[in-house]
Amino acid sequence: MPPKKSMLKVIILGDSGVGKTSLMQQFVNKKFFSQYKATIGADFLTKELTLDNRKVVLQIWDTAGQERFQSLGVAFYRGADCCVLMYDVTNHKSFENLETWHDEFLLQANPLDPENFPFTVIGNKIDVEEGKRQVSAQKAQRWCQEKGNFPYFETSAKEATGVDQAFDVTARNALQQDDAEGLDQEYPDGVDFSQYEQEPSGCAC
Repeated sequence: MPPKKSMLKVIILGDSGVGKTSLMQQFVNKKFFSQYKATIGADFLTKELTLDNRKVVLQIWDTAGQERFQSLGVAFYRGADCCVLMYDVTNHKSFENLETWHDEFLLQANPLDPENFPFTVIGNKIDVEEGKRQVSAQKAQRWCQEKGNFPYFETSAKEATGVDQAFDVTARNALQQDDAEGLDQEYPDGVDFSQYEQEPSGCAC
């Protein structure tokens, strides 16, 4: 019997321009694109990982940060095993808005155990000049502790700093959530996941 793969769904949320797409591309494809292009609706990439001798396929959803797309959230959030809340360390407003993204996700996704649902918080763009930073690591860590001891990472999608570490912890927490809910989706080895890597239709609204 062929080995099984667990499908883990991770949602990345945050304001437009904080680097969600860049972070996902850096982790999955080891590429960085300097030209900014806003995500329309949502898109996702998949990456196969081995966690403690278990094969998993991480399905990472990159969602639009613009308000006009937030009504689509319920369709994309449902079934998530972990949520990444992301902000730009040079943009204090994007940090303040994490609270809204957090609450909106729980409302839309409606997880079985909202108080213990796993979140990861990422402060991106640490490659910028120190003088341009608006949110200290200490301030972000305090917020994470107050919300429920969320794991906190600082990353540079441009320079690939901290990216793999952040997704490793996120994937492990997603796997725990998946096991806890007992709703594990498994796929036989050899499934071609390229068919899933398409832009969802009907999002250009």
